[in-house]
Parts: sequence; C-alpha cells; structure tokens
Amino acid sequence: MREININKIQGIRIGNAQNMKGPTGCTVVICEEGAAAGVDVRGGAPGTRETDLLNPVNLVDRIHAVMLSGGSAFGLDAASGAMQYLEEKNIGFDVGVTKVPIVCSAVLFDLSIGDYKIRPDKAMGYEACINSEINECNQGNIGAGAGATVGKILGSDYAMKGGLGCYAVQVGELQVGAVIAVNCLGDVVDTSTGKIIAGVLNKGKNGFADTEKIMISKYDEKKNLFSGNTTIGAVITNGKFTKTEMNKIASMAHNGYGRAIRPAHSMADGDTIFAMATGKVEVDINVVGLLATRVVEQAVINAVKNAESILGYKDYNSIMK
Repeated sequence: MREININKIQGIRIGNAQNMKGPTGCTVVICEEGAAAGVDVRGGAPGTRETDLLNPVNLVDRIHAVMLSGGSAFGLDAASGAMQYLEEKNIGFDVGVTKVPIVCSAVLFDLSIGDYKIRPDKAMGYEACINSEINECNQGNIGAGAGATVGKILGSDYAMKGGLGCYAVQVGELQVGAVIAVNCLGDVVDTSTGKIIAGVLNKGKNGFADTEKIMISKYDEKKNLFSGNTTIGAVITNGKFTKTEMNKIASMAHNGYGRAIRPAHSMADGDTIFAMATGKVEVDINVVGLLATRVVEQAVINAVKNAESILGYKDYNSIMK
C-alpha cells in the first residue's frame, strides 16, 4: 500500500472555491461518467441535499457530483452551481428534454466566524467546478474548510482553526481516498500518538482542555451545546460496487471520524460522509471499507495540520510547535 495524491483516482476531479472575507467556501468532487454512491448521516444536526435518492430502493443509481460547503443551510445553494456546470456539459440523468445532473451536498456551520452574510452560493459552486479542471486538492483554509473551526465546547474564544484535509492510498489497482472538511465540536486526535492536536484550548490557550473531560464533568447540565459544528466529506474509490454496497462503505468510513474526532457524532454535529465509486476495479467491499476508515482518519488529521490561524483562531502549528 502506498500513499497517492487524491487527484490521481481514476474518473474523479476535485475543485475548491472560497471567499476569505467570510471566510467560507465549497469543495466539489465531480465524476462526469457517473459514480455509484451512498451516504451515511450520523450527526444530530445535518444539512444535506439529495440524500434520499441514495437509498437503494430509489431509482437513480449514479451521481455526478458531491458538493461540500460552508454557510450552513444557505450553502446548499452551491450545489446549483454544479448543476449548471454539468448541464452545460450535457452531463446528467437523461429525462428527454435535458439531462439532470445528480448533485448531492452537505453543509457545515461557519456563520459565526467572520462575516455571516458571506456564504457559498451558486456562483461559488460554479467556480469550484471550473477550478476542478485544474484538479488540485490543496488542504487547510480552502474550499469547505475555509471557515471551519474545532473544539467549541467552551465557545469560540477557546476554539481552534479547522480546515479541509485529503488523503488517498493505492493497493495494486485499487485506489481509495477521502476529502474531509473538519468543523467538529470535539477535539482532533493524532491516532499514531493518541494525543490531541487540535481542539478546545485551556485557560492559558497554550494547551488543551479536553472536550470529553469537560462534557463528562458537566454530565448533569442539559444545556444546549453550541451547534456551529459538523464534519462532512466524501470517500472516493475506483472500485466497482452497487448503490447498496456504497451505503455500507459510507457507514464503515465513519469509523475514521470515531478514531480521529472525540467525541464524534454528537447531537450538535451533522457528521456526514458520502461514498463514490467509479467502477473500474473488482474488489472486496470489506477491504475498501477498512481503507475508507483509514483515509478518513488521516484526512481529518491532515485538515488541522494544514490549517492556518485566522481571525484570532489558533492553528496546529501555533500550539504544537
């Protein structure tokens, strides 16, 4: 097994667009030939589009893009930009009079950082699609991770900068990768050491307070946790699978959140993972599922390691180095 650039996965393009005056942005994963896809929504506060059609009992069996976006529910508008872009290329589900692009989407909450009136919209979504033609997947304060923050149990004063992370591997002909926008309530842990590398800061803002310890110590306080969270992403593979199998892979991939984010899947998070397969290689679903867990885990870690301080939010490098 070897690490590869995620943009090397066959049949996939990734593009980002952002407005740092927000800051906010969006990230698109495009498969023009169509990808078998599934989704698993685990968090209690999700914002999504076109997830019902990924249910195996429903008609459409391939999608053409996943849009990950900031802006809370406002950011769902970015998916319309992807629909425009793909329709102009005559890509989509053929309905006779036109082709309808199938674009799934999930959003994270970043309205509380910077100017809340700036959100990803149709124009920004279209821009991300144009940028996908360059097919670069940079990390950190870019795309859907532009306004992402982590460790918000004590509010924004003790939170840190999150971001967008990518990671991919190849085994023989099999390729599996993940692109994740990390905006969690909890802390991010480097699973190689077991230590927190980003999360809620202590009073001196020179180390970590530990979100889980804080939550446990206040077990009898039924207060409304700050809801400006959610980690969203997509797992991508060149494996050949059905829509039913892709839903299972999306479910298995959430183990990566559980490993690297503590806690994950809270009622204040809308944690969502899409899974996309281009259908190039016959492979075992169990192998892809375990690799999906690994690439999600590492993408989460990469997101915070590549984040940069902004608007007073400290980053990984300012705390760990």
